[in-house]
Amino acid sequence: MEDDQILKYWIAVYTKPRHEKTVENELQKKGYEVYLPLLKERRKWSDRKVWVEFPMFRSYIFVKTELKNALFVLQTIGVVKVIKFGGEVAVVQDSSIQAIKLMIEGGYIPEATDYFVKGDPVEVKEGPLKGLIGEITRVDNHDRFLVRVDAIQHSVSIQIDRGYLKSI
Repeated sequence: MEDDQILKYWIAVYTKPRHEKTVENELQKKGYEVYLPLLKERRKWSDRKVWVEFPMFRSYIFVKTELKNALFVLQTIGVVKVIKFGGEVAVVQDSSIQAIKLMIEGGYIPEATDYFVKGDPVEVKEGPLKGLIGEITRVDNHDRFLVRVDAIQHSVSIQIDRGYLKSI
């Protein structure tokens, strides 16, 4: 294996809204390997139906580079920031990128959903509970929506599909 391959990692880059394709082109011009997962959807306009491509993750693209080159990526037109955790550039696993590619190329229609951690505040965005605010808990590896009744020091929880929830 070559030394330059060992040091390259996928990193996540946050772009200006609706600038994903522009940033992808600019980074490719600079010689970076870039992945922008695009989904296709048939949309009906007033006079016709058209196929529209849109990013799977709004304002995010993935770049394979050496971590020390993150500053050069950041200096690209349309890039807002390089995603970091604890002050370190966040590395996206090759297996995650490969899984996304396989889903899209396999003809599946993947749906991006919010990533919730136990204790995150959330709001129900659709269904009969629309508008309720609570938090995420986990019981037996299933997401649960929890509403606290502080006055009586009790709480109520239900199992809910994470597709119904949004972070607040």
